[in-house]
Amino acid sequence: MLIIGLTGGIGSGKSVASDKFKSLGITVVDADVAARTVVKPGMPALKKIEDYFGSGILTAKGELDRNKLREIIASDPEKREWLESVLHPRIGEQIKKEISESTSAYTLFVAPLLFETNSQEMCSRVIVVDVPTDTQILRTSKRDKVSPDQVRKMVDSQMKREKRLEKADDVLLNIGSMEDLERKVEEMHKKYLEMV
Repeated sequence: MLIIGLTGGIGSGKSVASDKFKSLGITVVDADVAARTVVKPGMPALKKIEDYFGSGILTAKGELDRNKLREIIASDPEKREWLESVLHPRIGEQIKKEISESTSAYTLFVAPLLFETNSQEMCSRVIVVDVPTDTQILRTSKRDKVSPDQVRKMVDSQMKREKRLEKADDVLLNIGSMEDLERKVEEMHKKYLEMV
């Protein structure tokens, strides 16, 4: 099965690109969605997290309080390691399950940390959605209603743009309109269909 990885920095346009692939009938497996799936109420991972961190880690609805968890693990490397040891294998299993259930011509695997987690190894090709850093900061601060400084810190914590581009098989340069990006996706889609 042809698995195409899709990655890019924050605010690069990964969602627009993956939504377009989906509209073309391609199964999209998203690492972030898989990460949320494994901690849904009733899932074993959520119970483990509650047992470890206490019931204060849940919202009133019994869902994982992500912001609270983020605060805790940001300042406690030991707790972060514990959390990763619980979540990473389960997220990996969820991703593999979703990919194995795909029935489209090829499967798009979206992962913001594709290279950082060595997930590119399961992909036949990797697309990097790329934008200049200033554009990333502008788009993300507008979208998330946070300061440009905050976004710059997020960008700085991610893999450097040049390094990401070096590792790419294909690049979607997203400097025009949304329609421009969608047109580029359509061209790539045709190319991948020829590879199947």
